[in-house]
Amino acid sequence: MAKFSKKDLYFSLTTGLTTGFIAWQIFVFLELPEFAGVSYSWLIILIPILWFLGINLGYFLGQWLAFFNQFGKFAAVGLTNAAVYFAILNILISQSGINKGIWYSVFVVLAFTIATVHSYFWNKFWVFETAGNGAGKQEFGKFFGVSIVAGLINVGIASGVVNFVVPLWGLTPNQWANIGGIVGSAVALMASFTGFKLAVFNK
Repeated sequence: MAKFSKKDLYFSLTTGLTTGFIAWQIFVFLELPEFAGVSYSWLIILIPILWFLGINLGYFLGQWLAFFNQFGKFAAVGLTNAAVYFAILNILISQSGINKGIWYSVFVVLAFTIATVHSYFWNKFWVFETAGNGAGKQEFGKFFGVSIVAGLINVGIASGVVNFVVPLWGLTPNQWANIGGIVGSAVALMASFTGFKLAVFNK
């Protein structure tokens, strides 16, 4: 039976801290109102705790369904990868002042490409633990192929939401641009996990 290890502890804290810091900075950029007047810096503490608990929950559920042993870690990596994706996307938006149209789609592609490279190493060495299996370029090629499919899903859905749906709930254009990214990423997450497990990191 798979158990929570020191490696899991180290990586969950590392990815959690990274995600917490990025989320804090994105919320500041989007000018979201603070909760009870408290800075979003508390995310640096909360998210590592959530990652720790989530991965342990995955191992607990894995006693009955092995799928969860990896999915708990995959979800943590996926959300961390999403943080990297949104960091790049918002940097491009803030530097260019563009938050819709064809350039928004280009920004999504660039952000997704960078996040994909980041994702590959976390999935290879932690989630699916296939380091040293000699797959090399072939493995990365498959990974990139699955990521392209997930990326097309991501870009298509995100661009559709941003360019064809009027911002709801009084959100600003920048906030709505992130909503589009969230919806696209959520659908792409499930598609990529299935592809990675069956076609890329299948031991």
